Amino acid sequence: MKYISKYFSFIVVVALAIALSCNKKDKNSDTIIEGSTSILVDETLLPIVEDQVSVFENQYNAKIKLIAKSEKESVIDFTKDKAKIIVLPRELNATEQAIFKQKQIVPRTTAFAIDALTFIKNKKSNDTLINLEEVLDFIKGKHNGIKGLVFDNPNSSTVRYLCELAKVNQLPSEGVFSFKTNNEVIKYVSDNEGMIGVVGVNWIFQPNKQSAKYLENINVLSVKSAKSSDYVYPSQENIANRTYPLARVLYIVNCQGYEGLGMGFASFIAGEIGQRIILTSGLAPMREPSRNIRIRNQIENVKK
Repeated sequence: MKYISKYFSFIVVVALAIALSCNKKDKNSDTIIEGSTSILVDETLLPIVEDQVSVFENQYNAKIKLIAKSEKESVIDFTKDKAKIIVLPRELNATEQAIFKQKQIVPRTTAFAIDALTFIKNKKSNDTLINLEEVLDFIKGKHNGIKGLVFDNPNSSTVRYLCELAKVNQLPSEGVFSFKTNNEVIKYVSDNEGMIGVVGVNWIFQPNKQSAKYLENINVLSVKSAKSSDYVYPSQENIANRTYPLARVLYIVNCQGYEGLGMGFASFIAGEIGQRIILTSGLAPMREPSRNIRIRNQIENVKK
């Protein structure tokens, strides 16, 4: 009986070890370059993240599902563990960090690019300049020459960003329109003279098929801030050196808690290849990718 008891105990221990091993494998089924995962993305940043994922998946045996929502919706889902990785135009705030601290998770945050908000207007208006202070006054509820502002989503990062600059908690009830996506904003502005749209610059530099056809009817406005007497266009150079007043840093936040695709993808977009993708997208990389220069010892003769 004593032998049977020991044998039974041994079987139980082995069974538990196998079960724990299987559970661990299921839980952490991805590595830094293999497996599958989901990433929440602020919808204003979707084009550049799609480009990064496309190249990453081609190089590695990985599958990444992008879940594009407004900033507010994305962060709520993130804190509820609906995905362990998120891309945002800001870092997590103190309240959000406290949620993960209670879960004993330390978020890993990686800055990977500099983006910008842009103001767009129908070409029929013949306007190419805008004063940021006038926009902020309009958001504060003051009536001026602005006919109306058009946002992608009331919960978007564009709304949050401009409200923070204007130091208000919410948009005015009049003169502000919102849809669900940047595509809809671009289309609306192209069809309505005098309205000012607010979109991420990546939607201008890398439009998709839906919005590309409307951009020919739109002007991207140069912006003057209270700190400058110059109107500055959101070019890649002006975004990189921060002379454009609405530039913002992009981050990927990883709360997987292990060495999975979150770590691998963050390293990729912050690395050489990822930074080159950002450079060609019209955004500004966090660091300048290296350039390979080929030096020949002699000039090749070319027959004409």
